[in-house]
Amino acid sequence: MNEQLPEDLRTLVKTYADELVAMRRDIHAHPELGRAEIRTTRIVRERLEAAGLQPRILPGGTGLTCDIGPDGEVTGRILALRADLDALPIPDEKNVPYRSTVPGVAHACGHDVHTVVVLGAGLVLADLAREGRLNRTVRLIFQPAEEVMPGGALDVIGAGGLKGVERILALHCDPKVEAGRVALRTGPITAACDRVLIRLAGPGGPTARPHLTADLVYALSKLVTELPAVLSRRVDPRAGLSMVWGRIVAGSAANAIPQIGEIEGTLRCLDPAAWHQAPELVEELVQTVARMYGVKAEVQYERGVPPVVNDADSTALLRSAALNVLGPESVMSTEQSLGGEDFAWYLESVPGALARLGVRSPDEVGSRDLHQGTFDVDETAIPVGASLLAAAALLAFE
Repeated sequence: MNEQLPEDLRTLVKTYADELVAMRRDIHAHPELGRAEIRTTRIVRERLEAAGLQPRILPGGTGLTCDIGPDGEVTGRILALRADLDALPIPDEKNVPYRSTVPGVAHACGHDVHTVVVLGAGLVLADLAREGRLNRTVRLIFQPAEEVMPGGALDVIGAGGLKGVERILALHCDPKVEAGRVALRTGPITAACDRVLIRLAGPGGPTARPHLTADLVYALSKLVTELPAVLSRRVDPRAGLSMVWGRIVAGSAANAIPQIGEIEGTLRCLDPAAWHQAPELVEELVQTVARMYGVKAEVQYERGVPPVVNDADSTALLRSAALNVLGPESVMSTEQSLGGEDFAWYLESVPGALARLGVRSPDEVGSRDLHQGTFDVDETAIPVGASLLAAAALLAFE
């Protein structure tokens, strides 16, 4: 183990393992949606206070930050560790003792795991600080509303949560990676994700005389097929831009051209420059198609999150931490994902990196994917994640 790391680091984490698993199950059974994480915030706050720390609730009433430093003081060069608290509006379909007790709401993305992993790392670092073995400040960030675009990370930033922070780290459950392992990548690891709603309006009329009206359904269908195709020719293919529709609504009768129709979908992108260009380009292309078919178009483009682009030094820090406390077989590479993650907002201000935490049981056939009611984790991943982040926090100050 690196001489800068306590030899008993993993042992220290293990002393909290049972408590962290129990807390994860409690949070899993009582999920709360974005900016309504009142109970979850209270549980985290009370445990940090019991450890002698002074957490600060965010102005919105959910989410908190907490500084850990030598002698309880805040010193320069702060490293932040971030977790997210919210659940998803998805029914829990598992038959387990800790199944969600809230109808239609479940921790189907692993935020309950993220919460207790950062908490566990914080409790160990607080122990080391009391013993004089932590010489810089670590800030724990428990943010609300990661699943609510444009994301609760902006709440934290707006409340000054990044003040003094030089680097920020986080992890995300990955059901494709075996528990005990960590997957890393330098550069883009997730995508930008925006929501696009297009509403067309025209005079309507009988399908017998489309030439005397505006064929709104045909115009909608052209947008459905042509907009993704044209975008792929107007943007560098290396940007990984993808436009996919999830909803189309128009008409109520077979023999009547409707007056109003809508399509709605998401635009995802791996390249920050292309993401910044996308709204103006979508507007231009939609209006061009609308004019061709004599209909009026309204575009509602809702910014989601930028891509998460992992800083090379931060990724190297996570790799070094994993090698030191988890071993050489624990680290693997990961591919880019088109999923969105509001951790990206922090990286617009400070360098940092997002790691993928393996949560798949070794004997599990297939994987229970994120954002599904059957999603669950191998809970041995919890002390693994806490050890990784605690080690990274200590190595960051070498």
